Amino acid sequence: MRGLVIAGIGTEVGKTIVSAIMVQRLKADYWKPVQAGSLDQSDTMTVRQLAPCGAVFHPEALRLKRAMSPHAAAKKEGVLIEQKQMTLPLTENTLVVELAGGLMAPLAPGLSNIDLLSDWKLPVVLVSSYYLGSINHTLLSIEALKRRNISLLGLVFNGDPVESTRSAILESSGLRSLLDIERTDRFDSTWMEKQVENLQL
Repeated sequence: MRGLVIAGIGTEVGKTIVSAIMVQRLKADYWKPVQAGSLDQSDTMTVRQLAPCGAVFHPEALRLKRAMSPHAAAKKEGVLIEQKQMTLPLTENTLVVELAGGLMAPLAPGLSNIDLLSDWKLPVVLVSSYYLGSINHTLLSIEALKRRNISLLGLVFNGDPVESTRSAILESSGLRSLLDIERTDRFDSTWMEKQVENLQL
């Protein structure tokens, strides 16, 4: 596998945790193209802490100070995000890429996350979560990927399980669940080992 992209149905759905699990399982490189906010405890730092078996943690293409949508944070800082900045890092290893925000999150006028996926041509793991509206958000995300002919490896469900939500998404999409992550406050090595073992790649 050359690489994969961890995408979410929105923000705060667990992409960073899923990225760490993938990095640990595949002993992969990791790259987050844009970090917006939390520069003193970035997602790259979190993945490095959780996945000590990761290979190389590539620096972000852009580090923005404000915890906002990338396009808004960039505008506040007088930065124009361009697609040419978002070239995949060169590596001989498998690469796990974590997006900032959802698929349609804008990066600049005329440029959104899904445009990067079309350019990279890497398969996607879509992270879903359990909240009112998540069925709609998940199925719309899947539809957007299909319209662009972007390959989907499967879904990861994160949070306190709601079986009616999970089954509705799987039945409607025809996709499989790669992993079901229940909510926890203890992201220790034992917990990580369990997730890595349960991951169905």
